[in-house]
Amino acid sequence: MMASADRHSNGASSRSRFSRHQFGNILRSRSSLLALLLLILVLPTDIIAEESVRRPNIVLVMADDLGIGDVGCYGNDTIRTPNIDRLASEGVKLTQHIAAAPLCTPSRASFMTGRYAVRSGMAGSGRVQVNLFLGGSGGLPPEETTFAKRLQQQGYTTGLVGKWHLGMSCERRGDHCHHPNQHGFSFFYGLPYTLLNDCVPGMGTDVLAGLQHLLRKMSVMLVVGIFTLVCVSACGLVDINLWLLAALISLSFLAIAVWYPAFGLISRWNCIIMRDQEVVEQPMTLEMLPYRMLTEAQRFVERNAHHPFLLFFSLAHVHTPLFRTPVYAGRSRHGCYGDDVEEMDWIVGEITKTVDSLGLANDTLMYFASDHGGHIESSRPLIGQMGGWNGIYRGGKGMGGWEGGIRVPGIFRWPGRLAAGRVVDEPTSLMDLYPTLKHLAGDTQPDRHLDGHNLMPLLEGTADRSEHEFMFHYCGSHLHAARWHPPDSDSIFKVHFVTPNFSPPGSVGCHDTQLCLCHGQHVTQHDPPLLYDLFRDPSELRPLGPDTEPRYREVLRRASEAADGHRRSLAGRQPEQLTWEKLLWKPWLQPCCGTFPFCGCKEDTR
Repeated sequence: MMASADRHSNGASSRSRFSRHQFGNILRSRSSLLALLLLILVLPTDIIAEESVRRPNIVLVMADDLGIGDVGCYGNDTIRTPNIDRLASEGVKLTQHIAAAPLCTPSRASFMTGRYAVRSGMAGSGRVQVNLFLGGSGGLPPEETTFAKRLQQQGYTTGLVGKWHLGMSCERRGDHCHHPNQHGFSFFYGLPYTLLNDCVPGMGTDVLAGLQHLLRKMSVMLVVGIFTLVCVSACGLVDINLWLLAALISLSFLAIAVWYPAFGLISRWNCIIMRDQEVVEQPMTLEMLPYRMLTEAQRFVERNAHHPFLLFFSLAHVHTPLFRTPVYAGRSRHGCYGDDVEEMDWIVGEITKTVDSLGLANDTLMYFASDHGGHIESSRPLIGQMGGWNGIYRGGKGMGGWEGGIRVPGIFRWPGRLAAGRVVDEPTSLMDLYPTLKHLAGDTQPDRHLDGHNLMPLLEGTADRSEHEFMFHYCGSHLHAARWHPPDSDSIFKVHFVTPNFSPPGSVGCHDTQLCLCHGQHVTQHDPPLLYDLFRDPSELRPLGPDTEPRYREVLRRASEAADGHRRSLAGRQPEQLTWEKLLWKPWLQPCCGTFPFCGCKEDTR
């Protein structure tokens, strides 16, 4: 009986201990839950948001001189671009994506800073509108802010692979005041300048060809003249004043000294590859350049896959000289240019595969665009067309406000956020990338005056109107045109105050000079301005007048007032960087591997 009672007592005691243990667990779990709730209430909301919503990776791919009509999803049915088309089908396609300038240097400066290039001094007022030499002192000012710098401050790892073309040094070789590393890119591999014909023997020159020809001709004439005078004098036919002979010899040496060091060796000075701030190849060889750049871009993505990164993959395609890669030679129906576009599309596909294979697709915003329109004057008798096709749009590279030089492809893919197959017909700009990336990175710090707008409402479909009521179109630092998208209308009015004079007259383009100029006798000032409605006439073929457009006078007035207000907003802009004093070659600024002037090295690409 006692034993039974003891067993009963022990059982009760065990059940009692078990109940207290369970009760303690419940209390502890409730305490933990209460503590967690208190912690959530106490923690700053931005920390909670950062933990719950991972900031996206960013992959920006920009082609060089690609025409909007070269891409399948924008209407081309003879050049194959399946990988770019796939980005559009899986994301959002912009049909009115506008470059802030029709040339490389000012367009890329605007893209990087979210501001018209004239604000940063990267739009020239003279004959030349781009950086000419790596040994020049002009470039994107150190005081400017790029989207890479803003994202770097938010904890992003940032990299640029490919073309820069925004300057190198200011006062001495190696100060690198304009270098990508100084503008927010922690990693750089590629072309600090650009790809140009001078990089390939026999392709001619892109840099001040007229001046080069004049200096070369002057040098030859002086040398021949001096030799002739010496021979005549030696034969006793004429007495030559020694001072005159000395002056002619000095003049010939001066002409040679001006021409040959800067221009005769231009492929060695401009055609180089850098890794961060080290020159790794000088002069560069082009055969494997696309694959080397692709490999560097893929490796950057792979080694930064576990934390937010920004990659700007700035392609060398399809700027002249065109690549002649054996795998793609003869594959297209448009000669070497078409082959290059299809090779470029393959590169876009490979970087997309890298992102997807690492499981990053839903966490990565991918973007594809061109820096401006195709170069329609570029062609050679034996090769054919070497520049792009701008579809139905009039004009091309370097042609001020004409649509063909500034309307470019614009594609965003982000499967985790953006609906597939969406098309946005509202005006957008390359300058919009800066505020869009700032927004996605959670950067709410004050900024200077911006001309771009956050694109996410348009991309996600929460807004159906662009914030760009007015946009302004430059040729260098000269305002050529403005567009107005009235809030109460679908019309998009383009007002041309100035247009370039095509040469020869009656042609489409400036074939006599290979690139249209922006001012003086090279342009026509229109009074009254030319007016087009891009909604009804995207090819800009039928100028409107008071008899054909009811709002004619209102549009001209509003566009002129907006242009005046825009000019007033330029007060306090940076000094001009594209002056002759800053553009011309300075030996003491020239990047070099080895001992200057004996620069030369080859990168081990194994």
